Amino acid sequence: EAFGKKIAEFQAIQHKLADMATKIEAARLLTYRAAWLVDRGEADPVASSMAKAFAARTAVEVTDEAIQVFGGYGYIAEYEVERYYRDAKITELYEGTREIQKNTIARFLLRRA
Repeated sequence: EAFGKKIAEFQAIQHKLADMATKIEAARLLTYRAAWLVDRGEADPVASSMAKAFAARTAVEVTDEAIQVFGGYGYIAEYEVERYYRDAKITELYEGTREIQKNTIARFLLRRA
């Protein structure tokens, strides 16, 4: 609560939640597409790199926003959001950093051009 109202009643918080949900859905769809291509035997390094880079960045951005929504409680280990942020951050590093994924994407795009 803040100022006698539930946090979710504030339009700014509602907009944050809407943005977070939209980013998560976009990341999910990129991931599904990359997996679908693999299942069809048409693995595409560009699709995989796009999905990995976008989903990892989205995880960090969304959990960071969640911490903002939680306020000071977002940093307390008693709340799951603190662990989610730590877990999200590592996804940007393992299996190739965002920069490596961007290099892969650019290299293949330039070959296709």
